[in-house]
Parts: sequence; structure tokens; C-alpha cells
Amino acid sequence: MSGLRQNLDFLLHDWLGVASLTTRPRFADHSRETFAAVLDTCERIAREKFAPANRTADVQEPHFDGECVHLPESTRAASDAYVASGMLAAAQDYDLGGMQLPCVIEMAANSFFAKAGIGLGGHMLTSGNANLLMAHGTEAQRRVFAHQEFSGRFFGTMCLSEPQAGSSLSDILTRAEPDGEDSASDPLGPRFRLRGNKMWISNGEHELAENIVHLVLAKIPGPDGKLVPGARGISLFIVPKRLVDLGGDLTGERNDVALAGLNHKLGYRGIPNTLLNFGEGKYPVRGASGAIGYLVGKPGEGLRCMFHMMNEARIAVGLGAVMLGYAGYEASLDYARGRPQGRPIGPGGKDPSQPQIPIIRHADVKRMLLAQKSYVEGGLALELYCARLVDEQHTGDAQAAKDAALLLEMLTPIAKSWPSEWCLEANSLAIQVHGGYGYTRDYPVEQYWRDNRLNMIHEGTHGIQALDLLGRKVVMDGGAGLLALAQRINGTIERASPHADLHPQATALAAALQQIGAATKAAWSTGVPEEALANAVPYLQAFGHVVLAWIWLDVALSVDPATPAGQGRLAAGRYFFRHELPRIDAWLAVVRTRDDTCRTVQEEWF
Repeated sequence: MSGLRQNLDFLLHDWLGVASLTTRPRFADHSRETFAAVLDTCERIAREKFAPANRTADVQEPHFDGECVHLPESTRAASDAYVASGMLAAAQDYDLGGMQLPCVIEMAANSFFAKAGIGLGGHMLTSGNANLLMAHGTEAQRRVFAHQEFSGRFFGTMCLSEPQAGSSLSDILTRAEPDGEDSASDPLGPRFRLRGNKMWISNGEHELAENIVHLVLAKIPGPDGKLVPGARGISLFIVPKRLVDLGGDLTGERNDVALAGLNHKLGYRGIPNTLLNFGEGKYPVRGASGAIGYLVGKPGEGLRCMFHMMNEARIAVGLGAVMLGYAGYEASLDYARGRPQGRPIGPGGKDPSQPQIPIIRHADVKRMLLAQKSYVEGGLALELYCARLVDEQHTGDAQAAKDAALLLEMLTPIAKSWPSEWCLEANSLAIQVHGGYGYTRDYPVEQYWRDNRLNMIHEGTHGIQALDLLGRKVVMDGGAGLLALAQRINGTIERASPHADLHPQATALAAALQQIGAATKAAWSTGVPEEALANAVPYLQAFGHVVLAWIWLDVALSVDPATPAGQGRLAAGRYFFRHELPRIDAWLAVVRTRDDTCRTVQEEWF
């Protein structure tokens, strides 16, 4: 059994107690054995199909011949194997071909694919796209588009950013205008013609599936023909690459969606990243230019609908960052055990007559390995905890579901951003353990770093997540979310305090939690958002470290110290508390004082 699989079993069963979910009606057909079977299958497919294709997809980038985007055959084989596994519909109802798996098991199963070859297939986008339509689409939209995505016939994207707008979605310029007199009565939803450009669209063009279902943010012009300024005018549309009938079958009509170009990325190269033109007239459809799209939900509610997909995507991004860090950790651990270099330091210094020792015996290499272990195993625990909250939100009793939803609101910015920063640092340390070899393509750790560097950017940069956390999440409903999280953390502190070996960590976590509360109040003490939010990123970093310290302390309460694996987890937890948690002092100092260095520096000073 692999190290990852052993760790997943510990987190799922010894820590999170996922077997208790099988007492709920939705998961009643499942057991520990069925969960294990899913993990076994996904681990095998990841090992046999994804891992061998990972380097190929990195060196053979997608290319466009003017008609089609070409990918390596191994990428198609990996994608087809994933579709055949049924994982696209893993959490869906049986009558949709799903398995009714808990989210926490689905996420654990997908961790194998992210670790083996994260840049293959882009299936996370398809699942998120279909889940959004299940939540906000009409019955026809669910049947014709979402159900086909769950089966793997269609793949999905989300089209938000534009070249001139980036993350500032209120500034998008893509227009959606009613498509004729009968447009409001189309059985697939109110029909519009879209015109505009979208940038950074993952999987925007490929031949891995019969069709591509684009979910596109656009603005419907007002009576004066002008776009409504700001976010309130944004609506959401289904824009298929190829038009379909009410049975979900292709009509043979190509929609007016054209590839303008491919973005050539530092890493994550297996998924084509595209610039798409909607409605430019390259593929006139039904006698006119303009991409045909179908309204999802009500006009002006596009962001509300899209955030259903984005929040899910942010947790998945965090998991992807964790697994890339995990892959680097395992590679550097294996290298450190087998690489002889140097000798132990004795009373008289190093004895050159003695044989060299594996570098894992050097304290500084152990430091780098412990840091990686604390980041990636702590990050994995965080993502699975969030997934377990999703299950509670959907299947728990009314109060438990409400509590879980509130905690998810608080933890989502951390679940996305913290692994994106610190599991990237784990990849950097993995390169360092390898020394000069790590900087070459003879070893995989340089690719893991390149692939992981994207995660700090997409689905909301660090700065955006920080503004969300300090500007909205911790102050919403009078601080209800922050209070709920603090109560959970204090519950762990109370359970850990009586244990002599965990008491120092419990005390340190209590002090850190108080610091977070004090810094939050100080940041908002003047009531001036510009002052409070100028140091939102250091606040996010400190908040994330406190959350991970809590996760490690909570995990420690379930550890069996009599086993080497248990001792390893306890050591990683100690490392995090002694080497990482003290960092929050510097981060929170600028938050408490509302330091104006970054806010007041003048453009001409640079």
C-alpha cells in the first residue's frame, strides 16, 4: 500500500470517521469496503494511465493546426480511463449513473489523479460545470447538458476573464442580446447571441469529448443598448461548441465560438489554455454571426450562479496544490534515502575515512523533509475536512448543515490559498533536497514546481482571497463565521490540553487564536476599509497558519504513537508549531497597526 493511501485511510477513518456517513440514507449502500474499492480503482488508473502520461503532456504541449487542438495520445487514454471509471458522476444520484459517494471520498479518490498527472483532462472543470447546472439550470438544461457531462460525452469550461478585465469581472464587455422574436420561448432556455472575448479558458478547445459546454459570463444591454456597469448586470449563459437538440444529440451545427490562440504556460501544460472569441462570425450559425447561448437562472444573477462553481473549484485547486506538493515530497524523500553524501559530525569533526551516509541523516535535510511533510499532510487533512463539511451541509440535520455551511464560508479562502503557497514551498524544498539534480529535467521535481506555480493565481489570486477573508468573511453577520471557527478551534484545544505531550501546542494555539481576534478588531477599528484591507495578505497568511496548526493538533488527537507512522505525524505537528506558527507574529504586527507602507507608497517612487 502506498504512503498516500495509508495516510488517506488514517485521515478518513481514524480522524474523520467517515464510516458514520453510511448511516445516512444517501450513503446507506456504502461501507468501508466500497469506499476502499473506489480508492483502489482510482489509485490503479492514476498509476497506470496518468503517471506515465505526465511527462509526455509536459514536453508535448497542445498545438493548434488551424482546425483542431492536438494533444498526445496518452492524454486521451488517461482521459478516457477517467471517464470510464465513473468519477465524473461519482457524487451524483444513481439514476444519473452516479455512485452517491460522499464528497470526502470523491475528493480522496481524485487526489490520486492530481498527484499522478494534474495537467491531464481537466475533469474538475467538467464536474463543477455540471454541478452548477444541476443547482441553477432548468430541467431541460440539466438533462441536455449536465447529464451529458456526467457521462463524459461533453466536457465543460467556465469563461469569466477577459483580456481587458482579468479578475475584475464587473468590467467584462461580452454582450448577450436576445436572438429573435421567439428567443424567450426556446425550450433550452431564453436564447441569446453572445459577442466578446474570453481569456485564460482551460480546456476551451480540444477533441477529448463530443462537445464542449462553455459557461459564459456576459452582460445583457439595457433599453438604451448600453451595458449595465458593475457586477449587477452580469448574467450566465450556456454556450455549447456544437449545438444540440432536446435529446442531447448534436444537430451538426457548429456554434460561433472560435479559438483565437493558445497560451503557452510555465507548467500545467497538459490542459489547453485558450483565448476564445464568441460571435466574431468565423462560424456563422443559423444564417448569422453571434454565438448562441441559453440563459441560466435570471438576468443579472450570473455571478451568484457562477460562484456555486467557483467555490467548489477553489477547494479542488487547494487539493491539486497539496497533491503536487505531496508528489515532490515523496520524490525528495526517496532521493534523500538513496543519495550518499557527507559524513556525520563527531567529536573531532568529520572523519573522511568513514563511508558517506545517506543525506536523510543530516539535520538540515530532515528539516526540509519535515517542512514538506507538515505542509502536504496538513494541507491534505484541511481539504478532506472541508469535503467532510460539504457532506454535513448536504446530509446532516438542519443545525449541523447550517453550521457546516458557515464554516465552509470561512475556510474556503484558506483551503484554496494556503496550499497554493505552502505546498509550492514544499516543491521548492523538494528541488533543494535533490541539489543540482533537482534543477534538471532528469528528475520530476522541477515539473511539480512549475505545475504548482499556477495554483497561486487561478480561481482567485492570494490578494483576492485575502480581501474576501478580511473584507467579507470574518465580518459577515457580525463575525458569526469567525466565532463559529473559533469555537471549533477551542474545542480541539480543550480536548488536547489534558495530554502532557500536546499541552504546549494547545497553549500556543490558544494564544495564536487570541492574536487573530485582536488583529481583526484592530484592522477594522477605524472603520476605514482602505486601512483595514491594505495588509489583507499578511492577515490571510497568519489566519491560514493558525487554521493549519489547529488541523495538526486535531489530527494529533487521533494518532497512535506506538507506530512509526504515528510518530512521524506527531513530529510533523511539532515542527509546524515550533517552526511555522511563530511566523504569525510578524504577519499580524502590520495588520494590528494598519501599517500604511504599501498603501501610501507613490507610483513615481518605484
